[in-house]
Amino acid sequence: MTGFDITTPEWATIRPVAPGDMPALAALVAGLGAHHGDSVAPDQGALARDVLGPAPWLRVLVAESGGALVGYAALCPRAQLQFGLRGIDIHHLYVAPDARGWGLGRRLIDACLDLATTLGCGFVTVDAAPENRSAQAVYAACGFERYDPDAARFRLRLPARQGG
Repeated sequence: MTGFDITTPEWATIRPVAPGDMPALAALVAGLGAHHGDSVAPDQGALARDVLGPAPWLRVLVAESGGALVGYAALCPRAQLQFGLRGIDIHHLYVAPDARGWGLGRRLIDACLDLATTLGCGFVTVDAAPENRSAQAVYAACGFERYDPDAARFRLRLPARQGG
């Protein structure tokens, strides 16, 4: 991947996914699949339906640099109905190999937390593959706590919003 300049402090912009992003997003989703040993070719129509349709199933934030997408986070709603709490799950978090090591994953996580706060969420969850120790360390460094001793499931409680 080329076209981004990591010498600038804000070398990538994080923003909500847009209709024109579907081919690049599908490629990133395939990259995440390949990272986990899966051979996938995401259907762009289904992807657009799920992230842009009239009732999106997922919220997606993308990281763009030099006109190219270099990472993304996909978020799913969660709830603890019995407590009246909304939450969100970071379903996917992926940074293209050439864009790794520059803090972009952390920036995507921070953007997810900001969005969750804006949506009035009381918690954020995320899973990491049990063998993916580096991802687990990143989530722990971001304040997430492991809550399932048999799996790499993490949760971060968010502060209550004022007036919301």
